[in-house]
Parts: sequence; structure tokens; C-alpha cells
Amino acid sequence: MADLRMTGVRRRSPSGPFPAVTAIAAVGGAAVYVGAYDIGADAPHSRPIYWLIEQFRDRSIAVRARDVVVPASLTDVKRLQSGAGLYTEMCSGCHLAPGLAKTEISQGLYPQAPELFREPQRSAKEQFWVIKHGVKLTAMPAWGKTHSGESIWDMLAFVRQMPKMSAAQYQTAVASAPEDHDAMMKDMPGMAKVVP
Repeated sequence: MADLRMTGVRRRSPSGPFPAVTAIAAVGGAAVYVGAYDIGADAPHSRPIYWLIEQFRDRSIAVRARDVVVPASLTDVKRLQSGAGLYTEMCSGCHLAPGLAKTEISQGLYPQAPELFREPQRSAKEQFWVIKHGVKLTAMPAWGKTHSGESIWDMLAFVRQMPKMSAAQYQTAVASAPEDHDAMMKDMPGMAKVVP
């Protein structure tokens, strides 16, 4: 029998957390394979899973939004008017607005979309980042693929004013929007009409 020390091969058992990590990975892999976790939007996450997802989401947004520069013109009337039109067309179905009843979409989302008219949920930097890039595994799209930074700031400016609005003020703001959504979108990236 060859001397194992001489061949440079050592016998030792796994040390530290290796066996525990291996066991957790095996159990997790088996759970994924058999479909043990109900991914349906009508089956909420457990509290620990939801907490973990929130931590990942919130830290990811905070880190990536650090360098966003907020324009000084967030209260400009033209910006707010444009934002009113964009928000109504693109956001109100999920996030609602003052005086709007829950929609079929808003009731079926999981996680639920925040009702942005109740109060600003995040800093302006973070809100801009979320609107531009969206959030994976939610219904929040990345509006930056089809909308300019200016139009995103318009939406954000309006969102930040909504908590101060009554239902009547919201309707007045929407009526003051400069043009309909299709007209605003005609020159946006990715929105060119396909000619048959």
C-alpha cells in the first residue's frame, strides 16, 4: 500500500459549514425540482421569504439609485401637466389615484403595487430608478426602454404631488395634460410605427 503522505494526497473529512451548506442545497434543489413552492400570485410568500425579498429589493434599489441626480424643476407646472397624462395612461391601473376604485389588475397583483397617491414610498432618486428600470418578479415594467429620462421625471414629479390631491384635483390635473399618451409617445425610442 502506497504511503498517502508521500503522494501528496491527504485524507480528511469536510470541515466547518460545508456539510450543512451541502444539505441545504440538496433540500432546496429537491424542493425546486418537485415544485414544492407555490409561485402563484394568489398564494402569498411566507413572512420570512417576503422579508428576504424586500431586503434584496430595497438594498438593490438604494445602491443603484445613489448617483441619480434629481432636477430642481420637479414642481414646474408643465412637468406636472405632462406627468398627469403619463401617470393616468401608464400607472393608474396598478397604482391607482385619488378617487379611483381598485381595478382588476391592482387586485390581482402580488406583491400588491403601492398606492402612490397615499404618500411617496421612496426618495425621488429611488422612485426615478424604479420607474426607469422596473422591478423583477413584479408587474413593474422598465419604462426607460420606451420613455426618455425627462418623461420619467415628469411622471415622478406628478407622483410626488398626488398625496396632496383630492379626487377633484386629480381629475383637474389629468384634464390639464397637454396631449394624449399616443401623441406624447410618437417620438419616444422603441415606439416607431411598424409599416406593413
